[in-house]
Amino acid sequence: MADTLTITDNRTGQQYEVPVTDGTIRAVDLRKIKVNPDDFGLMTYDPAFLNTANCRSAITYIDGDKGELLYRGYPIEQLAEHSDYLETAYLILFGELPTHQQLQAWTRQITNHTMLHENIKKFMEGFQYDAHPMGIFLSTVGALSTFYPDAKNIFDKGSRLRQTHRLIAKVPSIATYAYRHSIGRPYVYPDNDLSFAGNFLNMLFKMTELKYQPNPVLTRALDVLFILHADHEQNCSTTTMRTIGSSHVDPYSALAGAAAALYGPLHGGANEAVLRMLMEIGSVDRVPEFINKVKNGEGAHRLMGFGHRVYKSYDPRAKVIKRIADLVFAVTGKNPLLNIALELERIALEDEYFISRKLYPNVDFYSGLIYQAMGFPMEMFPVLFAIPRTAGWVAQWEEMLLDPEQKIARPRQIYTGPQQRDYVPRDKRT
Repeated sequence: MADTLTITDNRTGQQYEVPVTDGTIRAVDLRKIKVNPDDFGLMTYDPAFLNTANCRSAITYIDGDKGELLYRGYPIEQLAEHSDYLETAYLILFGELPTHQQLQAWTRQITNHTMLHENIKKFMEGFQYDAHPMGIFLSTVGALSTFYPDAKNIFDKGSRLRQTHRLIAKVPSIATYAYRHSIGRPYVYPDNDLSFAGNFLNMLFKMTELKYQPNPVLTRALDVLFILHADHEQNCSTTTMRTIGSSHVDPYSALAGAAAALYGPLHGGANEAVLRMLMEIGSVDRVPEFINKVKNGEGAHRLMGFGHRVYKSYDPRAKVIKRIADLVFAVTGKNPLLNIALELERIALEDEYFISRKLYPNVDFYSGLIYQAMGFPMEMFPVLFAIPRTAGWVAQWEEMLLDPEQKIARPRQIYTGPQQRDYVPRDKRT
């Protein structure tokens, strides 16, 4: 006997059998539950999609209770230890780890697409000198659709692959140009002799030296951070990518929208909020006072970088980042805010208030400290998030396009406004 759910409508006494597949019921199956034949049928109401699956996906799996994150079945801890970002991006996009030859070809394609059209430089130079790098980034990504009109051929496999190469390769270049623009330095061209992460550091920080030599520890740390941020199931920006993409727009336009979603302080700006919290605390001896204010709900005090919509135990990415932090600080010197962060974590992990609420450190708690130690201003943090997440966004976009069940996104609503009424002339309005 197939798994079913029996629903009794107490309004009518009618019973309905609804199939259960993969632990879910289809929302449209509830439409047959009506009080009378003219009814629209029963709908589900789920603000923020807390308990609604909007797709089937084979890309990323999260078990929030166990603190488990898998890319295409591979644990994030193993990828962070053994892989690099381009290999992980290949895995996320194509479903399997590449062979040696496949990885060489993939890396060569990405390297050959890192250069930006000269007119993009002119476009970016039009921004105000102090424009936020993320605003420049998402605007420029959207503008790429005008440079590559072939991107509109979204059902042409070859065209999709070209746009994938371009996006993975060009978003770091756009990010570096946005950063250099914001500090008034000339743009730096890509160096094809360097690795993906090494070239990114070169384009960010090269000064007058003939050849920039990235620090191998910082290069590896950046690679690991990129791996950890490459995809994360149906989060706000990924859902935005799928929703915009469902209209069959080109991937640059969809990705600009995803980046805009990431811009928000509740998403890509969360690690900046952690740093601002640590700076507000100011010293280790003030941590207990801050913890008490959080517990008592005083003012706007919130424990940033703790807790997650999905994870109900320690975020597995946070464990990896904490180890990477030690390697980075050995090169850059310890971030002065680190001791505050460690004390905050120690107290929170021993306090029943936070334990009972399953508030554990998430990926944002330490990533901002590392980025700041590496020389990135806080304004660059959401951009640093967007670069690796591009692989996940594009993979999710393509999966959505090729899913025969997907249509243009169009949620229902519960109307709460006035009923139909007649227009009132201006001289008769009260």
